Order: sequence, then C-alpha cells, then structure tokens
Amino acid sequence: MSSTPGDGRASTIREIAQLAGVSIATVSRVVNGSGQVSEPTRTAVERIVRQHGYSANRSARGLSRGRTGLVGLSVLRIHPTYFSTIVSGVADALYEHDMRVVLCPTQHEHDHEITLLQRLMHGTTDGGILVLPDESNDQLQALMAHGFRIVVVDPRERLDGQVPTVSAANLSGADQATSHLLELGHRRIGVITGPRGVLATEERRRGYFAALAAGGLTPSRDLVVESTFDTAGGRAAAAELLDLPEPPTAVFAFNDLIAVGTVQAAEERGLRVPRDLSIVGFDDTDEAELVTPHLTTVRQPLAEMGRLGVSLLTRLLENRRLEALHVELATQLIIRESTAPPRAESPGIRAARRSRRRSPA
Repeated sequence: MSSTPGDGRASTIREIAQLAGVSIATVSRVVNGSGQVSEPTRTAVERIVRQHGYSANRSARGLSRGRTGLVGLSVLRIHPTYFSTIVSGVADALYEHDMRVVLCPTQHEHDHEITLLQRLMHGTTDGGILVLPDESNDQLQALMAHGFRIVVVDPRERLDGQVPTVSAANLSGADQATSHLLELGHRRIGVITGPRGVLATEERRRGYFAALAAGGLTPSRDLVVESTFDTAGGRAAAAELLDLPEPPTAVFAFNDLIAVGTVQAAEERGLRVPRDLSIVGFDDTDEAELVTPHLTTVRQPLAEMGRLGVSLLTRLLENRRLEALHVELATQLIIRESTAPPRAESPGIRAARRSRRRSPA
C-alpha cells in the first residue's frame, strides 16, 4: 500500500517506482544522482520522492536496522554471458529490496577469493551471494558459523548442512538434450563435458547416460570427451570426436560456448550443421542466438537463479526461516536450427573421412 503525504511513513523504492510509472532502477539512479536519466523523468521522480518521504540515504536506513544495505556478490568474472546474466538478476532483485551490490570478481584465484570474503565479513556488507565458489563445504560452513550470511548460486560441489543453495536441474536438462537427439534418430551421440568433479558436469553426465540407457544404448567411451567451459576447449574436444574413424552424427555440449567451438570445428572440416552434424548446447545464453545456425540448447534460468539467491539471503538477514535450503529450478530444452535427423552418410562426412585418409601419419 502506498503512503500518502503527511502519513508519517516513508515510502519504499518500489512504491515510488509504481507512483512515478518507472522502473526501480530508474528511481535508484535518480536518488543516487546518476546522470543516466532524462530531465523530465528526474523531475517527476524527485517530486514524488519529496511528496512521499522516500530517503535516499540508504546507509542511514541500513544502519538504523543494524545493517549496511550492501551485499557482496562473488563471481569468477563478469563475462561470459553466463555470469553477467546471474549478476543482472542479483542486481535487479537487490534494487527491489532497496539494497546495493558490491561486485567481487575472483578470477578463480582461491586466495584472492578468501581475502574478498574476509573483507565482506568484517562489516563491509550484510551478507554475500557466491556464484560457483571454490570454497569447500567446510569453509562455507565456517563462514556462516562466524555470523556471515551467504547463499551459493550454482555450487561447484554438493553442499550439505546449513549452506543455502540455488541451482538448475542439470540432470533433467541433459536428459532432455540427449532424448531430443535420440528422438531425431541419432544413435551415435558424442558428448563434450565440463571439467570432471564440477557438480554441473557430473549431473549433466548422469542425465546423458540415463537418456542413452532409456533409449537402449550402451555408452561408448570414445564418444565422451572432457573440456573446459569455453570456446577454445570446445573446438579442441570436438576435433577429437570429429576425427574418429566413426565420428558421431550429433554432439551434446555441456554449455553454449563449448557448442560454439563445436560448430567451428565442424566448419573447419567442411561439415554443415545440422545437415552433417547436429549440436545441442546448454545454458541458452546470448551466444546461442549469435552463432549460425542458432543453437538448440537447454535453458538455465540464470537471472532467476540470481533473483532467488537474493530472496533467500534477505530471509536470512531478517532471521526468517527458509522453507528449503537447497532450491533447484527447472531447465527447458529450446529447439532451434542446429539439430536435425541424421543422414545415412552425408557428402560432408565422406569428404572429411577421405581427407583424413590422405593425411600423413
């Protein structure tokens, strides 16, 4: 319910945004003096702020509650799109809760990450959202034992105890991807995984094997290649698969960047996607629609994972009970242009095989 002039209650940033007919982010820019707002919009928002008593002094309001109003967000890096989409979801949700984000890229340097978390703990922030953290379950438990409130988004390993987590249904997503290729008629399906030991990798691997078993197929060891979660790793791993004496007719890549690398490796060998090779990715990031052909992929609700992480963290900060410590969001197969039924023996594949036979040993 919105406040009215003189009712003695300051409005929230959400109420101000509703009254002004603008976004919460726009109200935040106005009250924090950002220049990225048109003058008419700024004037209108400032008028409503004065009328309804919203205070732009976030620090003062936070301190009155014994909090800073700041939340640390630890991520490996801002790019690729996987990370930036989660960051965007976190930032938007924090705006709605009238809080700010302190962004902490770690570059996968464990000591650097530990130092950042120590700084966040010592009064700099009220809590933290950690995306794919390197810390073990015991280390994260220790952080919470010292009173620092955290939520882990997309955990690197399975966490138990009292560490709240938000993740996607990786096993189900991999099952959907592999089943789609089986339904198209593919029987020799290569898979390019992420690094071994990472929870998402292991869950997607299980989903791939489960779908093959349901289709009456026995996994072939030579069709499983490990990669890093980037384009270069995907291209190198795809080369191993496509240079086999009997290459796959389809490849399931464990993220969209690996899938892009697979498209590149296929093109280098004169293969056309999906005419000669079907490819499925995972994540549904911007890269899925930037590559040609557009990728069939499994959509992870990345922004929603970030938003839900904020929701869980605010409950912790308010000492409210969490209904579930470990939340898994559904994944969805998005069918685009990179998959099709296999051809019996495409001209592209025959040419690639002839080229390999002519190459010197």
